Amino acid sequence: MAQNYVDWPSSSDSEFNDDNSEDLSHSELEVLPKYLSEDPTSWKSIQLSHNCFVAFPGELGTFLNLINLDISNNGLTSIGMEILHLQSLTTFTARNNLLDENSLPKDFGLVTSLETLNFSGNRFTDFPMQLTELKNLKTLHIGANNLKSIPGAIKGLSKLEVLYLGGNSLQEVPAELGTLHRMTSLVLCDNQLHSLPPTFSHLRKLRSLSLHNNRLSTLPQEIVALNLKELSLRNNPLVNRFVQDLSFDPPSLMELAGRVIKIDRVKYSTADLPVHLVKYLSSAERCVNPKCKGVYFSSKVENVKFVDFCGKYRLPLLQYLCSPQCSYTSVCSDSETDDEDSARSKMKKVLLG
Repeated sequence: MAQNYVDWPSSSDSEFNDDNSEDLSHSELEVLPKYLSEDPTSWKSIQLSHNCFVAFPGELGTFLNLINLDISNNGLTSIGMEILHLQSLTTFTARNNLLDENSLPKDFGLVTSLETLNFSGNRFTDFPMQLTELKNLKTLHIGANNLKSIPGAIKGLSKLEVLYLGGNSLQEVPAELGTLHRMTSLVLCDNQLHSLPPTFSHLRKLRSLSLHNNRLSTLPQEIVALNLKELSLRNNPLVNRFVQDLSFDPPSLMELAGRVIKIDRVKYSTADLPVHLVKYLSSAERCVNPKCKGVYFSSKVENVKFVDFCGKYRLPLLQYLCSPQCSYTSVCSDSETDDEDSARSKMKKVLLG
């Protein structure tokens, strides 16, 4: 049984009124009620989710003015040829069924009126090529399946704005995704991605990019050209490595003693201490935080001065601090404080998703 998939609703019944819309969800139906077929062309929206349909109701092929159809959470194993007659259909939702790449009519791409399509939570292992022919498609959800790859022919979906591919088995995505210039939201979370194509830099309208729960160890440098509002990266090797790099090992007793000697300016010489300790004390480095008078020896905190990757881009600066506490205080001039705090908060949002 396909995993149960939950996402945002594909459409709203606010577009329709009680005279042309019917909600038969959770009605334990196995066939369509006869009254629906008495005047099929009068219906514009029908909700059939959470019923007992194992086959696509053939009678639906006569509902020529149907705009919205939801047949999610049934036991569908195929979509019949009848759907090809629905040339007014703009939203089709069939999530959480038993559909796979062999379940669609070969001419499914002829339903060119489709703008929103949701096949998430099914059993697709191959991306249905018929979908690449839906030239007017704006939103495609095909998450929580078992897709191994995405064809380069997806570039044919030139009007696509939202693409949900989360929860599959993708190890890579094609460079052709970068040609979908109208894309505003791209979800690739919960896959097995090791890298992203540099062509993503062409997605200038992209505002939300979800990449959490993958195997990314690097991001293409070109991603800094994007004007993203949301970037989710949690549970990737690159984030784990970043956190590990910033980990702080407690200073040794010798270092703590050395810090006290240097901070309190205790006088010493080779007459008082062994040569190797004098050499050690001479290796002290001043903490770069101007508000801190501390020093460090080998135990230090690496503080990366990040900038906002969206918009103004400057090179990162690696600084050394004496303690983690110093990383929470200002280490820059007053004129830079606001920019630095903003950059740090945004980078935290980026890293944690």
